[in-house]
Amino acid sequence: MKSPRILVVDDQPANLVTLERILSREGWSVDKARDGREALDIFGENRPDVIVTDLKMPGMTGLELLKAIRALSTKTEVILMTAFGTVDTAVDAMKYGAWDYVTKPLKRAEIVSSVKKALLKRSLMEENEQLKARLEENSPVVGDFIGGAESVKTLMDQVEQVSATEASILLTGASGTGKGLVAQLIHSKSMRNKSKLITVNCAAIPEQLLESELFGHEAGAFTGAVARREGRFDLARGGTLFLDEITTMSLPLQAKLLRVLQDREYERVGGAKTIKADVRIISASNSRIESEVEAGRFREDLFYRLNVIQLELPNLCDRNDDIPLLAFHFLRQFSKKNNREISTISSEAMIALCSHNWPGNVRELQNCIERAVVLCRGQEVGVSDLPEGIRSFTKVNQRLIFEVGVPLKKVEREIIEATLNHCDGDKHVAASILGITARTLYRRQAEWVTET
Repeated sequence: MKSPRILVVDDQPANLVTLERILSREGWSVDKARDGREALDIFGENRPDVIVTDLKMPGMTGLELLKAIRALSTKTEVILMTAFGTVDTAVDAMKYGAWDYVTKPLKRAEIVSSVKKALLKRSLMEENEQLKARLEENSPVVGDFIGGAESVKTLMDQVEQVSATEASILLTGASGTGKGLVAQLIHSKSMRNKSKLITVNCAAIPEQLLESELFGHEAGAFTGAVARREGRFDLARGGTLFLDEITTMSLPLQAKLLRVLQDREYERVGGAKTIKADVRIISASNSRIESEVEAGRFREDLFYRLNVIQLELPNLCDRNDDIPLLAFHFLRQFSKKNNREISTISSEAMIALCSHNWPGNVRELQNCIERAVVLCRGQEVGVSDLPEGIRSFTKVNQRLIFEVGVPLKKVEREIIEATLNHCDGDKHVAASILGITARTLYRRQAEWVTET
């Protein structure tokens, strides 16, 4: 491991020798300079991690050296040495980016401690930069499947387990539950993440064009096909193909897809050349695909090929605890997107959000919060900023009335109990509405038991 490099700057040779001895004993490499000009020359060659410099020196002062270093680098930390009479000047130097200052006569423990802290800061900054670079390089920007409910934790455990395999995956769940996001997460964690994830919404493409979209076509294959066109299987080569709304695919096209899954090959529309298929298939349906098989609208053999692993996405109403978490996530996201400074959601608005059954799931909540951010006139989303169907919920209008002089403990207890009652005893949702942690709420309840 490379030893940290320290540059010591002082116009007094005796001080340079003393500092070199102190810092070298810590295992650090030490360079010495007798003035600011020499220090800049050494800096250009060695790029030290930390510079320890006297404040008052002939020619270039320590403050001038600090400003010059800051113009060249924001990573090297600078520590100033100063006599008691110039402490105010040293403190002012902190405004220009100095890490610390130590007073003369120097104390060994003080200077070593200051340098250690400066090195720690530099190390943490480098680690953060490296982590950020690795994330940007290796992880597609797909966001997170946000939630702390057990159903979400189970789903994410399953995603981690199946992502590294080549098995076909079928995602099921109602519209708006996040099937597209889960497909992106699986691809990003797979061995195919260096290649593309190509998405096809089978329901959005006319039946007569879907085959060409999937497999491509040759010039002259049909009217308007003036040139060869690559299909989604071509574009996804080496990566993942996500087939959304798979049950809307026609039976003849299902047969051709089955052949690709069985033989790993296909032909473009109007072409005779057989092309090898090198893709992983993730499919999705918001309807019960088994019912489509029973009704004869979906091939049973294709279903078994697609359904090697089935992941069921939970409805938002079945993970009510996650509503405040998601709401605040979308609040930050859309506030930034719309250049708004909206920092919170009122208690009444949060009660309304948690009381809604969200038939459109997370997508409906996302649209609701975006609308609220756009319409909000202050820094807090209120009930009036929510859609009528959500803000008109009757429980939103509940009120508690207290007489003047009621002890605060009694007020607090009644508010907590009323909120818990409103949330059907769900402590996590109640805590989010009240702006406290669930742990605090549990502690309050324990105190009530002790008091009684």
